Amino acid sequence: MSNRKGPPGSQPFMKRPDNTAFKQQKLPAWSPTLKAETVLPFFFLSGVACIMIGVLLIITAAGVQEIKVDYTEERDCAECYSLRLDRANSIIDCACTVFFSLSEAFKGDVFMYYGLTNFHQNQRHYMVSRDDAQLVGRQYNLKNPSITCVPFDKYKNGTPIAPCGAIANSIFNDTLQLFYHSDKNTETPVPLLKTDISWFTDRTVKFQNPSPKDNLTAAFAGTARPFYWWKPAYQLSVEENNNGFVNEDLIVWMRQAAFPSFKKLYRQLNRTQEFNDGLPAGNYSVKISYNYPVGKFKGRKSVILSTVSWLGGHSNFLGVAYCASGAIILIVAIILTVVHLKFREKPLGLEEE
Repeated sequence: MSNRKGPPGSQPFMKRPDNTAFKQQKLPAWSPTLKAETVLPFFFLSGVACIMIGVLLIITAAGVQEIKVDYTEERDCAECYSLRLDRANSIIDCACTVFFSLSEAFKGDVFMYYGLTNFHQNQRHYMVSRDDAQLVGRQYNLKNPSITCVPFDKYKNGTPIAPCGAIANSIFNDTLQLFYHSDKNTETPVPLLKTDISWFTDRTVKFQNPSPKDNLTAAFAGTARPFYWWKPAYQLSVEENNNGFVNEDLIVWMRQAAFPSFKKLYRQLNRTQEFNDGLPAGNYSVKISYNYPVGKFKGRKSVILSTVSWLGGHSNFLGVAYCASGAIILIVAIILTVVHLKFREKPLGLEEE
């Protein structure tokens, strides 16, 4: 290595690395030579491991109990479906009841979801139509919604909308009540919890009410409800810790789904009294306040009851993905093995003359 120096009369160049094995990259190193005998077994082991994990995930998902009840235009709900096709009828109340039965008990924690199909929450303009600064409770954004909320930011008279944007404006607003029928003459309301259904970080960080938080009527003064809402944000719930921007139904809806067919958590079973062990087998009904119109975009609505496992809900996607990946790896390994056996170099003295 040459000794680099500065101009005559100057000090030697002081940023030169030390002449050590580490800084001169002279330390001994291991540089493995990849051969077919070492690489191919790794491929086979990886493929088998992926398939075993996939099978385990599929078996786990199969243990999750789930029932889906479509109520879009079924039975008593057909009249409500037709009524909601005309926007002028949106102020007319309509209710219906759907009956179903559980052939076996749902043990443990049970969750109620609502499902929608053909609803594209992942559409680009729809996804950005919100004001996160407003949802975190900033006073300036409460009265001056972001331009991303246009045209759901203000009324024609200039009154700002809170919460603004297309996402909040299209919130799912059907009301679902679950009942258990132990016999023909008995109808027992199933106790359901409407809190702790959203992500902890969402309800503690991303969504906060404006000040004063102990008087939401005053906090939201000067704002108006979204176009398609029936009530302002500060009247979403009677519970103080589940009202306004921290209402958990609103928070759950504001987390957009990645696919056009999705389900969102609506309630969870309050395991008390006869429902301490879960939902017993038998007959049930869901009383529905039918408000959400799906006919215009040819969608479907459903109620879903499900248990969970350590993996989550009833979904085979992850298991199938692992199995498919493992199968692809094994196929590649077999092809490489055949190529290696056919075209490998033969030892000296065994070449064909």
